[in-house]
Amino acid sequence: MLISVINGPNLNMLGEREPQVYGSETLDDLNSALGRAARDRGVDVEFFQSNSEGSLIDRLHECSRRSDGVILNAGAYTHYSIAIRDAIAAIRPPVVEVHLSNVHAREEFRRVSVIAPACVGQISGFGSTSYLLALEALVRIYEERS
Repeated sequence: MLISVINGPNLNMLGEREPQVYGSETLDDLNSALGRAARDRGVDVEFFQSNSEGSLIDRLHECSRRSDGVILNAGAYTHYSIAIRDAIAAIRPPVVEVHLSNVHAREEFRRVSVIAPACVGQISGFGSTSYLLALEALVRIYEERS
């Protein structure tokens, strides 16, 4: 089983960007913890981060051919990128939308996700644990479909 983890804009700034909202953990820290959890479950995991909408779409398209599931934090694109929503709908593997912060407890514009209807689920508000919960969800979906 291969899970692709895709992080969008500004996630490369974790640990520096608004630590009161996103914590002090870096993206490398998050990826390391998720990699360990995946190995413990016997799952392969690959990581990708881009600040570019087109690169995120290209990566989602690539996942259709090789991934069994996708964990996606689209960052601010969550709230307005119909192009990313359409890319999610176009691919075969299930996609779980994740957010470090509780987007529903923040600014009004963050409460709307245009990508959520194309995803199998959304997990937010648990910091890096959101990614671990998404991993667990995708493993279960994969096992149920196998």
